[in-house]
Amino acid sequence: MIEISGLTKKFDKITALDALDLTVQNGSVTGLIGSNGGGKSTLLRILAGVFRHDSGSVLIDGERPFDNPKIKGDCYFVSDYPFFYSDSTLSNTAALYRRLYPHWSEEEFERCCAMFPIDRKQKILNMSKGMQRQAALIIALSTCPKYLFLDEIFDGLDAVVRLVLKRLLAERVDAQQMTVVIASHNLRELEDLCDNICLLHRGKVVVERDIDSLRENYRKVQIGFSQPQEDAIFEHVPVVSVWHSGNVFNLTLKGKEEDFMPQLEALQPAFISAMPLTLEEVFISEMEAAGYDANHIC
Repeated sequence: MIEISGLTKKFDKITALDALDLTVQNGSVTGLIGSNGGGKSTLLRILAGVFRHDSGSVLIDGERPFDNPKIKGDCYFVSDYPFFYSDSTLSNTAALYRRLYPHWSEEEFERCCAMFPIDRKQKILNMSKGMQRQAALIIALSTCPKYLFLDEIFDGLDAVVRLVLKRLLAERVDAQQMTVVIASHNLRELEDLCDNICLLHRGKVVVERDIDSLRENYRKVQIGFSQPQEDAIFEHVPVVSVWHSGNVFNLTLKGKEEDFMPQLEALQPAFISAMPLTLEEVFISEMEAAGYDANHIC
């Protein structure tokens, strides 16, 4: 289990993480989403033991990850820009990591190489961005980590490879109880993969919830009136955002339909319809509520 309490990390005068609290259960897939500079990559690097935090605590299986070979042997981190030496190939990189990681599996290495067909002798830095990420994933999965940390891993992967990756991760989580924490701006991919979502903004957790209840707790509603109305008509309804065109209003509401529909129907609209939000729509709504309004970004 990953237990984070009051975690703070600063870079000079910039606070990347600000007293952050988070718990990640074993055998789950947690998606980190949020604004640029929200702290997602910094959090992953602290979990992987790359960065030392300034205050608070972060424990993986009850131990601190920084400068801890035992915990690092159970973890693997794929950064947003995977590092390879100038002469690195898949073959010689595998030879190195075979000696470094205690759970390395030759069987998994061969299986991943078959699923991600890469020339093992070609220099990785001469490959495309997507192929470099596939090389990093082959190595990562071959170490058979108990905890896998991924930063923007979908970037550069084609649709088929993304599907293969999601299947592999789901298999590992189900069969081996691997725990995955993945940061991404590709919310559509996370929506298919994650059990839980953590929304970060300015180093703090804005929302942390399992993805099913997150969707259930939001609705978008289109409501129309026969006569012109003002936005103030919804002041007693749990509206997150509202905009209108003529007499038709588009609302984002927090809560379940049985909680707010009677209030909306009492306004005697000409028509009304409600449907769930996508994860991207939830993200935009919560970020607007946190003061990150797309309408005011130049």
